[in-house]
Amino acid sequence: MYFKDFPKFIYDFKYDDSAATKTSVVKDITRNIRFRKEILANITLYDEYDIVDGETPEIIAEKIYGNPEYHWIIMLVNDRYDYITDFPLEETALVKVMQEKYGNSLYSIKHYVNSKGFVVNSNSPGAVGVTNEQWEREQNEKKRRIKIVSKQLIGTILRNYKEIL
Repeated sequence: MYFKDFPKFIYDFKYDDSAATKTSVVKDITRNIRFRKEILANITLYDEYDIVDGETPEIIAEKIYGNPEYHWIIMLVNDRYDYITDFPLEETALVKVMQEKYGNSLYSIKHYVNSKGFVVNSNSPGAVGVTNEQWEREQNEKKRRIKIVSKQLIGTILRNYKEIL
């Protein structure tokens, strides 16, 4: 649905150093659609939602809005564009990524923090070590909370979307 109404244009594809080209009609996916700041600035217009393991933007859109094709609204509202790096990984995927990334140093100290959570030197008073595993899990958890725009605003968002195009 997101790209459905994007304008089309004719583009010449060149396949190699020869003069051979193929002309095709393509969608202009370079359009940069963003929500108006005033919609997102009013905190009463959205709720917070914690993503459950295994939920994709389509599943969340179906659950909240009754339409999986509104997944792009969830992604744009939250400035998330990549399903893999911008959404929390399930436990098995997270463990695999951590093992590939750190190998035997998964439980090594990445950095130290104080009681307020600020990164400090290891010799600072009250410094507590944070392992690579702990840090990766914290980063993954930060991706879990997202904003959900009120269902009543979907019509306004869709009109805004079409106006911008």
